[in-house]
Parts: sequence; C-alpha cells; structure tokens
Amino acid sequence: MLFPKRPKYRKWQNDRKHPTKLLALDTRGITVAFGSFGLKAASGGRITANQIESARKVVSRSLGKNGKMWTRIFPDRPRTIKAAETPMGSGKGELKDYVFEVRPGRVLFEIDGITEPVAREALVKAGKKLPVKVRVVAR
Repeated sequence: MLFPKRPKYRKWQNDRKHPTKLLALDTRGITVAFGSFGLKAASGGRITANQIESARKVVSRSLGKNGKMWTRIFPDRPRTIKAAETPMGSGKGELKDYVFEVRPGRVLFEIDGITEPVAREALVKAGKKLPVKVRVVAR
C-alpha cells in the first residue's frame, strides 16, 4: 500500500475550497507522457491508497511480462476519523488512511508494450475499481 515515508505533518487541516473549484479541470498531469495508453479521470473525488493498489494489481495482471506500467498519482493527503460516540472538543481524530484528491482531466495510470484491445480492457477493469469516472486515452 502506498503512503509517504516521512510526512512533514501527521494531520492536515481540512480544505476550505469552494465545491465548484474541486470540479475545475486539472492543469498538471493531463497528458499521456510515458506510455501509449492512459486512464484519465473524467470526474473529481478522493482515491484512497487501497483503491490505487487494487487498480494497479488489475492492470499488472493483464500486462504480463511484456508490458510496462506507470502510476501517475500518489496518496499523500492524510485522512482522519474520530471514533464513534466521541464527545465534541476531544481533538482531531486519528489517522485513517492516505488519499489523493483527483480533479477531472488527471491521468491516473499509463501502460505501454501491449496491443490496444488488451490495453483498453485492462484500463477499463482498473477504472471499475476507482470511485471516479474515467476514460481510456491514447497518446
């Protein structure tokens, strides 16, 4: 599972962004840079480290020994949760997991070294493991 080796801060403050700004198109990581085919986010959301790992496993099984894969996202944002029935004023909750905030247009995975039908099938399967809408793009 992915998580930072040494985070600077164990718990982050909550974002106070307007909801429409979270749905704005991403400006970084929007092109297929390494491989021939990519999985691009069509909607925004938060992807956990477990979901990234699950999608990665699906793609790597389809690739075999010939293909190569790149993961273009990394979950560096800590998410906290308070225990059930905890009274107010007892501080911030404990660390639950790490997430990556995805905005529309971001390339999540890239693959190369396999034929187009196999690549599309593998990326579609991986997209079903993620909580955001995705589409397969070619270079």
